[in-house]
Amino acid sequence: MAARSNELGQVHQDNVAWSAAPSLARPYGPTRQGAARCNDGSMADKKRRVVIAGAGGRDFHNFNTVFRHDESTEVVAFTAAQIPGIEDRSYPPSLAGPLYPNGIPIVAEEELAELIAREHIDEVILAYSDLPHVEVMHKASAILAAGADFRLLGPDATMLRSVKPVVAICAVRTGCGKSQTTRRVGQILLQAGLRVALVRHPMPYGDLEAMRVQRFASVAEIDASHPSLEEREEYEEPVRMGMVMYAGVDYEQILRQAEAECDVVIWDGGNNDFPFFVPDLQITVVDPLRPGHELTYYPGETCLLRADVVVVNKIDSAAPADIAQVLANVKTFNPRARIVEAASPVTLGEGPSLSGKRVLVIEDGPTITHGGMPFGAGTVAADHEGAAEIIDPRPYAVGSIAATYARYPGIGAVLPAMGYGDEQLAELGATVRQAACDVVVIGTPMDLARLVDLGHPSRRVSYELREVGSPTLKDVLDPLAQSWGSAPSSAGPV
Repeated sequence: MAARSNELGQVHQDNVAWSAAPSLARPYGPTRQGAARCNDGSMADKKRRVVIAGAGGRDFHNFNTVFRHDESTEVVAFTAAQIPGIEDRSYPPSLAGPLYPNGIPIVAEEELAELIAREHIDEVILAYSDLPHVEVMHKASAILAAGADFRLLGPDATMLRSVKPVVAICAVRTGCGKSQTTRRVGQILLQAGLRVALVRHPMPYGDLEAMRVQRFASVAEIDASHPSLEEREEYEEPVRMGMVMYAGVDYEQILRQAEAECDVVIWDGGNNDFPFFVPDLQITVVDPLRPGHELTYYPGETCLLRADVVVVNKIDSAAPADIAQVLANVKTFNPRARIVEAASPVTLGEGPSLSGKRVLVIEDGPTITHGGMPFGAGTVAADHEGAAEIIDPRPYAVGSIAATYARYPGIGAVLPAMGYGDEQLAELGATVRQAACDVVVIGTPMDLARLVDLGHPSRRVSYELREVGSPTLKDVLDPLAQSWGSAPSSAGPV
């Protein structure tokens, strides 16, 4: 309980900084009619001034679907959080549209309180995910204290409708196992003879205009896009399986292009966000290694409540009491959902024995950082193979890698695979090379040794979803796949 109190205290301390700027009177205040009241009490027409607080993904989509053509609103800025180095740039005019000939600046979230005062902001829209419910309200409180309104945009306002069937894979937390669930769903649909386009939640950390619509059908095409490690982790294996991969910034254009070459669209969500597309079937993954989180994180609880199917993953490694708690919560709060129980067994690739060795474990970055997991699949594999010691990488961390440990003190004795640019990737490699270890275990979903000189022998971990008992995902999907293969959807775009 003390640890939890400290965590909440840190969250509150972080968010108090939002309201640290001096309070300035705004010349106008919003009204229900969308006009504004001047300080002298008279009325004047004005655009509602908005900031979208995001993390380089959902924020851009919310703008594109709700605000890009709204002449009554001016989006003054985006703020950026969670992902390093995505601030101090702009959303370009080519994406922002004719109402924004100069584009829209993207600034660090720490500047929000000052921005509200300086730019006379009427409303802040929270548009990123995997936040504890209490942190959402701390952010809301700081925004209200600065004088602005606080708002969340929901599925009906932001989801696009496809002319093809959509299967959406979501989760209640980062690191629940969406990726292996998505691969399993794709495998079932491919085996049913359907053409599958996999559309991934945005990770637009580079040139936004160049990333407007991205299509990948080979690993060579992925390489040519100069992706981050996080992008590689999500793109490479589905492409190897034969799925066409889409991602980018403008999801209306992405969806229309994907529809033209597929029978079924799979939406692969990011973090614990809800889908950008209206799903014909929504599958939400929950994690009994973090029991109770399915009800206490935004917008993961929304994903649970909207699910048609709930996959209870990792039952091979979670405690029975924790599995029981998660199952009870699912049945209580979404009794209509079908429940699929699954394991995610890990497999070590070829390489030197780990028995009796000092091992450095590299884990999936988002899972270990804002996902809040102290360890992942690499640690499980190293323990199972008899590693004598899993070394703590902190003493060897350099540059932004050391800063990541400072920002996320709950990380265990593992190295998060941070690679949001060439400089950070080089720092990751330097950290590994100077570590005093015998073997490196790579627990990320892509082959890191192909990109980075690790300086040590390595073994790669893989993991796939395996349903346990019935129903299985195949039981759920086969009847739908049969109907989708014989009768195309008559739905039209919204």
